[in-house]
Amino acid sequence: MNNLFVYCEIEDGIVADVSLELLTKGRSLANQLTCQLEAIVIGTNLKDIEKQVFPYGVDKLHVFDSEGLYPYTSLPHTAVLVKLFQEEKPQICLMGATVIGRDLGPRVSSALHSGLTADCTSLEIGDHEDKKAGVVYKDLLYQIRPAFGGNIVATIINPEHRPQMATVREGVMKKEILSPTHQGEIINHDVKDYVSDSDFIVKVIERHIEKAKHNLKGSPIVVAGGYGVGSKENFDLLFDLAKVLNAEVGASRAAVDAGFADHDRQIGQTGVTVRPKLYIACGISGQIQHIAGMQESSMIISINSDPDAPINTIADYVINGSIEEVVPKMIKYYKANSK
Repeated sequence: MNNLFVYCEIEDGIVADVSLELLTKGRSLANQLTCQLEAIVIGTNLKDIEKQVFPYGVDKLHVFDSEGLYPYTSLPHTAVLVKLFQEEKPQICLMGATVIGRDLGPRVSSALHSGLTADCTSLEIGDHEDKKAGVVYKDLLYQIRPAFGGNIVATIINPEHRPQMATVREGVMKKEILSPTHQGEIINHDVKDYVSDSDFIVKVIERHIEKAKHNLKGSPIVVAGGYGVGSKENFDLLFDLAKVLNAEVGASRAAVDAGFADHDRQIGQTGVTVRPKLYIACGISGQIQHIAGMQESSMIISINSDPDAPINTIADYVINGSIEEVVPKMIKYYKANSK
C-alpha cells in the first residue's frame, strides 16, 4: 500500500531501457519515501522476466502473463492497471513517455481521476505549503518539466489525488543496476480477474516496426547543429565532422523546423534525450527545451558566433566563430593528429 509503481514496457521479451531507467530513479525515490518499489509487467510468455528487473532494486514484481496481452493494446493494459491501482493504492506511478506510455498513462489517470504530468525532465521528493488553506503536504512528487514553450521550468504537484503519475522520456534518467543478486517478491496475477473478454475485442493481426536509421541515443559522440548553422548545405559540414569522429548528427528543433535536418535527429524536450561522452553544439543558441535533451553530456563543446549564446554557460569549451570557419579546421586537425 502507498508504494511506488513503475509500469515496464516489453518488446520481444525484453524490458525497455526507459523502464529500467525509471526503475533506477524509482528505487532512489522509494528510498527517500521509505516505501517499496514495485514493478508491473504485462505480456505473453514472461518466464524469467524477473531476472531483468530485480537487479534494479525492485521489491515486488506484479506479473500479468496471458495470451492477448502482447503486442500492446489499450483496453487490456488499462483494465489491469486501473484495477491493480484500486487494490494497491500506490502513491506514485511512473511510465515511459513512449507511444505506449502516451496512450496508457492518460487512460489510467482519467479512470482514477489522478492527473498526469507528461515528459518530465526531473523527478524529486519535497513538501508543499498551501498558505491559503493553511495545509502542509509532505513528501510530494515534484514533477519537473519545461513549460510555456520552454520559457520556464515548471514544478507540478498533485497534493490531493493518488497515484501521482508522470511520464519520462528515454535517456532522461540514468540506468544503473543496484545489485545483480537483488531478489524481490513475484506475484503472478490471474488475468481473468482484471480483464474482461470484451477488452480483447481489438486483436493485432500484423505489426510493422521501422527501425531507427541511426543510433543517436547510443552514440558516444554527437555533433549537433542549430538554426545558426545557416543552411542545409552547411549541415553537410556537420556530417563531414561526424564521419571523421565516428559520431552521430543531431539537431535542435529550430534547425529541424527550418528544414536543415530530419525530425528523427531532433534533440531536446520534443525530440530525443542524449547523454554522450562528447557533445559538439554547432550554432545552437541553447533554449531550455534543447538543453533538457543534452545537459547530461560528459563534455560539451559549443561552436557559436555569438559569445553570449545561452549554451555557452553550460559548455566546457567555447569556440567563438562561424561554422564555415571552425568545422573544416576541426576536420583538418583531427585527421592530421589521428594518423
